[in-house]
This record gives sequence, C-alpha cells and structure tokens, in this order.
Amino acid sequence: MIDTFKHIQKSLDDTPHLLRIGRLFSETVLIEVGGDEYYLTFDKGRITSVVEGPSRKTPWRFALRTDAAALEKFWQARPAPGFHDIFGLVKIGRGQIDGDILSLVKNLRFFKEVLGLARAKEELPA
Repeated sequence: MIDTFKHIQKSLDDTPHLLRIGRLFSETVLIEVGGDEYYLTFDKGRITSVVEGPSRKTPWRFALRTDAAALEKFWQARPAPGFHDIFGLVKIGRGQIDGDILSLVKNLRFFKEVLGLARAKEELPA
C-alpha cells in the first residue's frame, strides 16, 4: 500500500492542473486501510511525505478509513457503482470519513483526483 501512495506522490508532481487546484491545501491526511495507517502530508498541493503509522503524535485534519478490497475496487479503471467515489464508499458502508469535514469539502475535487491518480489506466481498443 505504501508503494501505491508513493506512486500517487510521484504522479501528483507530474500533474500541473492538480498542483494548481491544490495550491492552497497544506494539511496532513490519515488514510486507514484495514487498520493500517498512512499519513499523507501535503504542502501547497504537493505530497511532501508519506509515513506509515500508527502514530499517536501525528496530527491529521481529516481521515478516510476503508478496507483494502474496497480501495482495490476504487482504483480499478472503471469502478463499480459505490466504489467510484469516497462518498460512495461511505454510502455503501465500506468507508468512513472522520475529522474536519469542512477542510475535506473545501478541497474535495483536489483530494478525490489525487486519490484517483492510482486508478488503473484503461486499455483502449486497437
């Protein structure tokens, strides 16, 4: 899982429109996958660190909690209904959002597109 977040970090640096959208976002976000914690620290739209937890000392602004199977489905090229969106995961009971919801909503497009960077690329027919 840590490799996926490192891939997202590298992909974000190569995505200028996301860096522009997230230029005002500087927070630490907790992603919990099946009990494993990952802290993504953003500074002006860039992921400056990805740290594996658990850590009681790392403050975070909001958290997305889900299971590995749901996240795998979320990262498919064409996710099934309910797995297409972080709020979809919550609605079908496979995700939970905690913390400062206002911070998430203010930066919703940026955060959702950042998580979407790990989506599999769909093969186009020849």
